[in-house]
Amino acid sequence: MKIEYIKHNKINFNKWDDCIRNSVNGNLYAFSWYLDIVSKNWDALIMNDYETVMPLTHSKKYGIKFLIQPFFTQQLGVFSVHCTTPEIVTAFINSIPNSFKYILINLNKYNQLSPLPANNKINHNFELDLIFSHDQLIHKYSENTRRNIAKTKENGLTVTSNACSVNDLVNLIKKNVGVKVENLPQNKYDDIRKIISFALQEHFGEIISVYSKENELLASVFFIFSHKKAVYLFAASTEEGKKKRAMFLLIDEFIKKYSEKNLILDFEGSNIEGLARFYQGFGATDCEYITIKKNRLPFPLKYLKK
Repeated sequence: MKIEYIKHNKINFNKWDDCIRNSVNGNLYAFSWYLDIVSKNWDALIMNDYETVMPLTHSKKYGIKFLIQPFFTQQLGVFSVHCTTPEIVTAFINSIPNSFKYILINLNKYNQLSPLPANNKINHNFELDLIFSHDQLIHKYSENTRRNIAKTKENGLTVTSNACSVNDLVNLIKKNVGVKVENLPQNKYDDIRKIISFALQEHFGEIISVYSKENELLASVFFIFSHKKAVYLFAASTEEGKKKRAMFLLIDEFIKKYSEKNLILDFEGSNIEGLARFYQGFGATDCEYITIKKNRLPFPLKYLKK
């Protein structure tokens, strides 16, 4: 098993994207165009002429190189056109060059480690299979979810597709979500704009929004489609939208639109109890993935960064 460390300027991006496209565990976040936006100059570990790959999303601070999970990428890790095993995943992790002194990155749900090292963490993601009819899916909703959807219909709300502009959605996120995210750099809003614009241009993204009777934007979600999944990637709701339960109606309308299709609705989270309960309320099931952590920092930094 030969795993090579390849710098960004030496990566064959056509072969890389073919691997991600054909991987048994491929996902949106690992395509080169996406990585180029969220982690410029990322490097890679590659085995057997791009049959199995792992992106290395790195950064540098005070002259020290480290690997970190980029914003807007829930799961990365090892991707392969063959089934990955704990042994292969472990081999890739052990092949990360020692020059990266601190590692805090997420694997994908198909990357298993056995045994799981004590310093690693289990995360939660929620997914809903839309192969069933809308009526069948509604039966999986919680009573609270059905009640909130019923309330939205009393408010005369309207659900539309791609009526909200990219800038309107980014501004909605910035005003209602960004203020709650600590240390979110301003340039990350440009990254959101780039991701949405590219996906809409290439016809694998969709913005779904909820408007009031007065045509006020209350809630909006950007869904991106890849590997038979619709990822609930960016979402925001105004305070009025929350009061009128707009997001409940929006998700139900999305589920209705794409029901009876070979598609998974990926809610992209969450470890936060309230959000997990919200996603589970639509009948979504918990899919776990691992965060790996390695601290190779020199003394005394090693004990400052735990």
